[in-house]
Amino acid sequence: MEDKNITTEYTCFLNEITLRIRSAQYEALKAVNKEMIALYWEIGKRITEQQAISGWGKSVVETLSRDIQKEFPGIKGFGVSNMWDMARFYAEYQSNEILQPLVGEISWSKHIVILTKCKETQQRQFYILATRKFGWTKDVLINKIELKTYEKYLLGQNNFDKTLPEKIRNQAVLALKDEYSLNFAGLDEEHSEYELEQSIVKNIRSFLMEFGPDFSFIGNQYKLVVDDTEYFIDLLLYNRRLQAMIAIELKIGEFKPEYKGKMEFYLNVLNDTVKLPHENPAIGIIICKSKKRTTVEYALKSSNLPIGVATYSLSSELPDDYKKLLPAPEDIAKKLEVLITK
Repeated sequence: MEDKNITTEYTCFLNEITLRIRSAQYEALKAVNKEMIALYWEIGKRITEQQAISGWGKSVVETLSRDIQKEFPGIKGFGVSNMWDMARFYAEYQSNEILQPLVGEISWSKHIVILTKCKETQQRQFYILATRKFGWTKDVLINKIELKTYEKYLLGQNNFDKTLPEKIRNQAVLALKDEYSLNFAGLDEEHSEYELEQSIVKNIRSFLMEFGPDFSFIGNQYKLVVDDTEYFIDLLLYNRRLQAMIAIELKIGEFKPEYKGKMEFYLNVLNDTVKLPHENPAIGIIICKSKKRTTVEYALKSSNLPIGVATYSLSSELPDDYKKLLPAPEDIAKKLEVLITK
């Protein structure tokens, strides 16, 4: 008995120590990253200043790169291309009140992806903050940018601000896009709802990646029984971070206001008969081929259940018309506030 108690006590002790070690390793990595970026920032600053003061040409960076690598054989990160990135990084961020405070928040390689692929300040801010908040890898970040995640987030239509608990409201807003790219589906432009659903199920991993890292698949044609009548939800997902079921209805045509009533019915039944006590209210997402934005606004206006309306496309390209719909800069700033809290 005594040995068993010692073993149990030791296991708890070991878990505590390993947790502290992992925490310390993570903090050390963050510290190293900040030190490295601070160094790159300073080098970029000095290159920029010396070129301005002394009129040095481009060849100075090539010479500097070569001499640094002679002085520190085997050192990485000081190739010509990376040193030009340092100068550009400093030049573009040093006077930017929004971006300058964020330089130490993510790794250098991710900063360069954002610097290269994104041109607008608030777009860069979004990807820096989202990468920090959700721990996106470099490859995931590239994928998010290519899928126009920033634009799709800004255009999202839902009523989450008045129907969800405050503790998960912001996360839910971030989890919903305005348009989902189903380019993995391999469908022709003319297809049925059944074909769309079956293609998603066959490519469920790609579908979940389009939604985000916290989603898991519960099932398709999920059965609900009310008054001896069977009803079927096209897709039922679960979001681990939200701790909520996500009911999805697929429509191959334009959004119609009556779709909202059907989704409310599903959500009420899920909340009453399927939701576990510790879980948050179920969330509904209606994904249509197209929608009229004002119609969606009116449809969701009086609903007291959390519903979002999105569209889908069979390519990853965002239509040019969407760019005209982006909010004003001050409205974008408000939407980005949900990412600022660590």
